[in-house]
Amino acid sequence: MTDARLAAYLARLGLPSAPPATPQGLAQVQAAHRQAITFENIDVLRGHTPAIGSDAVFAKLVEHGRGGYCFEQNRLYADMLAAMGIATRPLLARPRLAMPADFIGPRTHVLLLAEVEGQQWLADAGFGGSFVPPLPLVDGASAQTGDGARHRLRRAGEPHGEWLLERAGPRTTTDGRAQETAEWQAQYSFDLAPVMPMDLEQANHWTATWPASRFRAGLVVSRVLPAGFAALTGCSLSIGGPDGAERRELADAAEVQSALAMHFGLNLPLGEVEKLGLFAL
Repeated sequence: MTDARLAAYLARLGLPSAPPATPQGLAQVQAAHRQAITFENIDVLRGHTPAIGSDAVFAKLVEHGRGGYCFEQNRLYADMLAAMGIATRPLLARPRLAMPADFIGPRTHVLLLAEVEGQQWLADAGFGGSFVPPLPLVDGASAQTGDGARHRLRRAGEPHGEWLLERAGPRTTTDGRAQETAEWQAQYSFDLAPVMPMDLEQANHWTATWPASRFRAGLVVSRVLPAGFAALTGCSLSIGGPDGAERRELADAAEVQSALAMHFGLNLPLGEVEKLGLFAL
């Protein structure tokens, strides 16, 4: 079963074989995952709390060709990394993107802490705001990505031992929440406290059902491109790279259906798109 699922996952990612259990292999599979499997909240807009068990996320994201948000994406990613010989455990994070510096929000993002060649690494295939590469869990660790962005991890201070993920790069290769500045911007903060399965169930349920949740407010879809980023927020479509972005407003459900298929690999019947209520008066 594990071998068959790994083979199907690699096929979904367009990889001929499993990368080695090395930092380079982790980076390869994470980039392939984000380019192949779309971040999206369609089920939440339909009024459903996404199931986040291993069987459910594999069926949805691999067998049925759908996408999902962080609780789904990183459950699948953890399972497949384990099949490749990379152990992980989940961590819960507080999103900080586009938030005031003094705002302390809930832990509504899940990421992974991976063990690779005796070193702990941040591994995240489920952040919808931009592409996040693997980073060693070292204060000041940084990396540059093909979308023109730099990424940095740093200790956020005591007493809780928090870490902060930051990004500096073009707004055109994000979902639009980034500021127009080359300065470091907080993406999310986290600590290394153990996370139990019920912690994830609770955070997932709250994120999907809280009336003020971003994922209840409208359509949120994104996909990493080899050197850019595609995002559909509500009816606003953006296809961007380091040198700029093309943006347009979609006029009706048929245009949304076409954009979902063309740019995000999501093939939904027109009637299902209409039920999302994007053009309700």
